[in-house]
Amino acid sequence: MLQIFHYKRCKISRKVLEELQKANIEVEIIDYMKKAPTVQELKVLLIKLNLKPQQIIRTGEIIFKHKFKGKNFSDEEWLHILHENPVLIERPIIVMKNKAVICKPPEKVEEVILLYKKTL
Repeated sequence: MLQIFHYKRCKISRKVLEELQKANIEVEIIDYMKKAPTVQELKVLLIKLNLKPQQIIRTGEIIFKHKFKGKNFSDEEWLHILHENPVLIERPIIVMKNKAVICKPPEKVEEVILLYKKTL
């Protein structure tokens, strides 16, 4: 089963989830706005993404512009910031076992679907 870090108010996130459902793929929806990932969960997610915390930050968000833009933080500090402000986490993120992908642009979901079906 795949997991998707999903925000229902996000058009791209809804489109990616819809494509997964059309492909008849069972998906666990993680509403990370309601229950923010812990710092440890973020660390695991970043390992699966093979990215640093700064690489999954939504820099266009108002809170980023007002509170964090132009400031330097360590990876550990960014993890705590992302936990406390989950709106800053890029979306949607699909997790397959030991790999994760940010589906932006949303067409990336097609690659995920193909890869997932090959593992069946």
